[in-house]
Amino acid sequence: MIATTFSAKLGLRLPVIQAPMAGGPSSQELVAACSAAGALGSFGFAYTQPDDMRKQAAFVRSKTDRPFGVNLFVAPQPVAIDAGAQRGALEAVARFYRELGLPAPEPVRAPYAPDLDAQIAAVEEIRPGVFTTHLGVLPRDQVQNLRNKQILVGGSVTCVAEAKQLEELGVDFIIAQGGEAGGHRGSYLRDPYAALTGTLALVRLVVRAVKLPVVAAGGIMDGAGIAAVLALGAQAAQLGTAFIPCPESGAPQIHKDELLRRTEDETCITEKFSGKPARGLANRFMKEMERSPQLAFPAQNKVTGVLRQASGKAGRPDFVAMWAGQAAPLSRALPAGKLISMLEAEALAAVQATAGLLRS
Repeated sequence: MIATTFSAKLGLRLPVIQAPMAGGPSSQELVAACSAAGALGSFGFAYTQPDDMRKQAAFVRSKTDRPFGVNLFVAPQPVAIDAGAQRGALEAVARFYRELGLPAPEPVRAPYAPDLDAQIAAVEEIRPGVFTTHLGVLPRDQVQNLRNKQILVGGSVTCVAEAKQLEELGVDFIIAQGGEAGGHRGSYLRDPYAALTGTLALVRLVVRAVKLPVVAAGGIMDGAGIAAVLALGAQAAQLGTAFIPCPESGAPQIHKDELLRRTEDETCITEKFSGKPARGLANRFMKEMERSPQLAFPAQNKVTGVLRQASGKAGRPDFVAMWAGQAAPLSRALPAGKLISMLEAEALAAVQATAGLLRS
């Protein structure tokens, strides 16, 4: 068994967090299975309405008494974008809609995402073991209010400046998201394209810059990766892509299949699906939309939503947002519980092998 102060505080069998993946992969079944197996299952509730948040949390509690996490995007929403200003972004995707036999895309209306205050109120009611933020920070009073309810609060960072700000706001831990990570870049103080420091370097920099526990995220797919970031001073590892092929994951089957098919790093960062930079498996949409106009986040997410769903249902990877980290070729199609057991065995083996090398 591998334990850290952080994992022991949460009662985890392994210092591993199943990354909160919004938009489907972090299904209630996956969260329940990961928590029951001794990791920290996590919901990505960025686009989830409060009532559904409560229902999904209740499902997990019906399956296990172990802790789970909830994550929200806290980036500010743009003011309402009039139909005329949306014309270019809609025209850019119209041909893809036609190709899939969909009606022409229509202008999207505000609000473009669920009300954040209502989501926070739902978190306070749910009282998960852990709550984390992405794409920004909460005010100090909200952080303290959540902590007063015995919720461990953390946030994602992509640079040392963001880590220091979170520490000043009084959070309990920090997630250092390296440039290899799949999904949305958590940057909010720097240009996301200038904040792509690799996981190993970023973890070490953040560990030395703050006094809080640090969780490593980005490109970690097996036990050896977990052991590596623990050796750098991380208190836990957060894995997202590794859990997408699990049968419990809510990702489209084509997303799972593509992860298992790729043999090299074929990921790139795009803003065209949601309006903010995110890393995923390269596909036709990313390439053909590279120079096309887009709406601000999260309005662009509404523009592409119907297209992504239809492409997934048709078994076509062309227009699906297949978020994935750079180590995607290490993916394994295993039930979540079995994968977590393998991660534990691999991490122990890696630690023992390293100790043997040091002794020799």
